Amino acid sequence: MPEPLDSRLRDDQALDEIELTSRLIIAASAKDGHFSQREVDEILGVPVGN
Repeated sequence: MPEPLDSRLRDDQALDEIELTSRLIIAASAKDGHFSQREVDEILGVPVGN
């Protein structure tokens, strides 16, 4: 039986960056052309100012 991973090796910031990059890759694979900055912000969950 494998040993559990050492929790000291967990990098939450890196995992968050991977999640955001994955969102962009998935969205880009479904779109022809470029995203506007607003579209990128929406994909990444950035709050849009009024």
